[in-house]
Amino acid sequence: MHLQRLIIALAIISAVFILALVLIFRRRRTTDEDRERERRAYINANGRITDGTVIDAHDYQLLHREAQILVYQYEVSGVAYEASQDVTYLRHYVDLHSCRIGLPASVKYDPQNPGNSVVIAEGWSGLRV
Repeated sequence: MHLQRLIIALAIISAVFILALVLIFRRRRTTDEDRERERRAYINANGRITDGTVIDAHDYQLLHREAQILVYQYEVSGVAYEASQDVTYLRHYVDLHSCRIGLPASVKYDPQNPGNSVVIAEGWSGLRV
């Protein structure tokens, strides 16, 4: 009787362990695109807005893909920041080729880390037309 309970307990523990391993290995890996989308969503929801200026817009040919980069500058509490944002996945929100250099823009930044900022996010654009 005691040996039978021990065997059942070991079988249950083994099944739970195997299930945990399966769940760990089948878990979806977070891609760079997913992390960037989460960053934009966080800043869009929690960020503060300041004035900035678009200083450059480029199309880059990387090894495995084409990238559209928007370079901008802004100031927070007397500190000047210059940042860039990969807007490749936001093409339906902005036409980078019609973006003029020196164009004023609104920049959303993370109040805890002012260097973390965006000009364009899903559902929000700081570019002025």
